Amino acid sequence: MTMSNPAPQAGIDANPRWLNSYPQNIEWRQIFTPAPLYALLDRAVARHATRPATNFLGRTLTYSELGQRVERAAAGLQRLGVRKGTKVGLFLPNSPTFIIFYYAVLKAGGIVVNYNPLYTLDELAFQIRDSETEIMVTLDLKLLFDKVEALLKDGVLARAVVAPFTSLLPGTKSVLFRLLKGKELAHPSASPIRDRITTEGQVMTDQGPRMPVPIDPERDIAVLQYTGGTTGTPKGAMLTHANAYVNVLQVASWAPDLKDGEERVMGVLPFFHVFAMTVVMNFGVAKAAEMVIMPRFVLNDALKLINHTRPTVMPGVPTLFNAIMNHPKIKSFDLSSLKFCLSGGAPLPIEVKQRFETLTGCKVVEGYGLSESSPVATCNPIEGKIKSGSIGIPLPATFISLRDLDDADKEVPHGEKGEVCIKGPQVMLGYWNRPAETAAVFTSDGFLRTGDVARMDDDGFFAIEDRIKDLIICSGYNVYPRQIEERIYEHPAVEEVTVIGIKDEYRGEAPKAFIKLKSGAQASAEDIMAHLEKTLSRIELPAAIEFRDSLPKTMIGKLSKKELKQEEAAREAAARKTG
Repeated sequence: MTMSNPAPQAGIDANPRWLNSYPQNIEWRQIFTPAPLYALLDRAVARHATRPATNFLGRTLTYSELGQRVERAAAGLQRLGVRKGTKVGLFLPNSPTFIIFYYAVLKAGGIVVNYNPLYTLDELAFQIRDSETEIMVTLDLKLLFDKVEALLKDGVLARAVVAPFTSLLPGTKSVLFRLLKGKELAHPSASPIRDRITTEGQVMTDQGPRMPVPIDPERDIAVLQYTGGTTGTPKGAMLTHANAYVNVLQVASWAPDLKDGEERVMGVLPFFHVFAMTVVMNFGVAKAAEMVIMPRFVLNDALKLINHTRPTVMPGVPTLFNAIMNHPKIKSFDLSSLKFCLSGGAPLPIEVKQRFETLTGCKVVEGYGLSESSPVATCNPIEGKIKSGSIGIPLPATFISLRDLDDADKEVPHGEKGEVCIKGPQVMLGYWNRPAETAAVFTSDGFLRTGDVARMDDDGFFAIEDRIKDLIICSGYNVYPRQIEERIYEHPAVEEVTVIGIKDEYRGEAPKAFIKLKSGAQASAEDIMAHLEKTLSRIELPAAIEFRDSLPKTMIGKLSKKELKQEEAAREAAARKTG
């Protein structure tokens, strides 16, 4: 089946402004032919069998070896009862095991459910029940296995597949890990519920080929990607094979100069997160690239790895680029192999972009998306016009429409701000078992509502002004935290900043800034305020500034407002009691 070209639809300009800014060698009206997501791997194995696929702590697998392991794992999962539509959870850090079982689940006909390794037991239990996950794949690291074992004991989970971590390591490192860090390993064979545990070795036993499963790419779900969406309530975004497969092709089309079989992709971001799943893992496989995988981000280790392995592409989040350029010995590392970096997951401050590019000579382009769009929807061009502070222009075959904040079925006039709404082949089917939430997140003409507020300029570039739910209402005026954060980032002493709304007796709500200073730098609240008074209106000035040694972050390194809002709510509650 072939995806049709983007064509004029109700409420859509047939010749949108972004076409005037489109890179000359990229066609917005592209045709994408959907396929099963695992076709990316099959193609890489067929064309680049001897090319390194994974590099994990010094141990490599070729695409041929990776393909063989995926086939054996898929056959083994089918013997365990995985059929079309069976939900299989991946509770794993970045590793070859993640990639092998991700594609094996898809080839067996199952649906991948990604799990955050840092989730609590309650969070895991909720997602298992909500998604109807039947089997969980994990490693024998106690940090992971102990949680899976508890879920098995409680009857929340029916079965687990456990892979040995040390088998992923080169020979010497494997021996040393057992000697020096043996206490970090669990012993599944001694578990009281071992009858419900299958080892990776048992899954991989060669007992015949897998049974082919027919896939309808546009209807069959490949991944349930859990997200808070625009409401904060966890729900599974149903990403079809076509959604995920085409989004990888859209991203690849954005970088036409990258050559199949010749690139190295730095895998720092966690694969369970939709951004890394698409732009690191699936993109790496699509380009038959060598994926340099880190199980978790450690700044010194990451810089040494870049210096040694010479990656050409590094997707990241703003805090990653910020951390790298603020490393005290950054000039002793060679980052010249990087051709470009794709930034996503959070707004990229202009200051961070400019300083990183000056320091490394590597271009950083900001993209935008969300779990519900697989995730990439827009990006700044790699070559040609780029606008700092912008999320760029829509990817091929993608429509962006700005809708009235009070009526999402009404498009705003050009130049006015509106809610970003997306239509394209990468947009999800809906939320798993949540018809009401699905209906609420789509407009009547089929656009996905994002909850983000943006403007489009005369060249068709979009700039996010803020999230609808992060609006601070000061004396009846809308104040956008991102605008305040951008101005604070311009102060030379500031490394990271997060702005939230707090209760204010006079204004109702007021901004509060939490700031982490650069190592060795000094600044007072008075210094910051004097800096801001030049560029912000009185209504936008923070009512309070608090300096922190560190700021809370999500698993992918995105600055998180949630914990700070909870702290402020607790502080307000305590003040009411004592008052």
